[in-house]
Amino acid sequence: MADLLGINIASLPTAANVLVFVVAVLVVAKGAGWFVEGASGLGRRLGISELVLGLTVVAIGTSAPEFAVSIGAAMKGQGDIAVSNVVGSNIFNQGIILGVVAMIRALPAGPTVIYRDSGVLLVGALFAFVTIGFDDRLDRLEGVVLVSGLVAYLLFLVHVGRKNRRLIPLEEVPPAAESVGGDIWRFLVGLTAVLVASSFMVDAATTVARDFGVSEWVIGVTIVAAGTSAPELATSLAAAARGKGELGVGALVGSDIFNLFGVVGVAGVIHPVDVAPEARFSLLSFALMVLLVMTLMRLGWKVSRRDGIILVVVALGRWTFDIVSAGPG
Repeated sequence: MADLLGINIASLPTAANVLVFVVAVLVVAKGAGWFVEGASGLGRRLGISELVLGLTVVAIGTSAPEFAVSIGAAMKGQGDIAVSNVVGSNIFNQGIILGVVAMIRALPAGPTVIYRDSGVLLVGALFAFVTIGFDDRLDRLEGVVLVSGLVAYLLFLVHVGRKNRRLIPLEEVPPAAESVGGDIWRFLVGLTAVLVASSFMVDAATTVARDFGVSEWVIGVTIVAAGTSAPELATSLAAAARGKGELGVGALVGSDIFNLFGVVGVAGVIHPVDVAPEARFSLLSFALMVLLVMTLMRLGWKVSRRDGIILVVVALGRWTFDIVSAGPG
């Protein structure tokens, strides 16, 4: 995208690329919000139920940065960025975001989010570790399996939600704009902002990684992952501030499911890619992080402040290990 605009990201100084990355993160976060508002408004006008909107448009909206970054990277053959962005973002969600929010306010967690939603996420994480980690490659068949799993999960949620809405921890669906033009404007501008800014984010991050001699996998699983998690962070903090802690936990887990099954799955279907050997450790770390979160939630049917500290420490430790052990890319 930068090349199409006549901007050579690789020629910019490191400090300039850091600034480009930060600005791109802010634009992506704002664009994702506009995208959700516009798409939700259009969905309401078309008569789509709030349940379906929450399970699709709103959930996809928080995963829009990961979608844009990973699909764009896969199309360029940058397998490390395409996969590491999702793996790192999910670990960031489960560790840093969930941990920080729990440190602010203890988060209740019911059997549904622990056994059903987190269980689905754990199965997906183990599947990714066994398949992608086995041959350091995301194949088209693996992508098809992941996307099929997401479709089945969504159909199940719609079926269950129609019977008992309380079993679905949804984010609030934004209201429609005053006019259909306003919804279309928010949708198009938000989508464009996410697509353009995410491209700049990847280009700036890979250039910085090259300047510091760090592999693309490491930069993707740490810095890029943190940047694409901005919408999840905003959503979770807002939910906790409103006292809707369980909604925040459910939204995080749901976003991670979309990231893993949807983003990685679609990337694999569109363009199979190779990944670095470091993927095995990161994929295993993700599966173990999910298992740790499930265990902590089950022990007290909540994520306590103490649990939050544990999650943040573990996530930061994983980040430190990735960066310290990284060799030149």
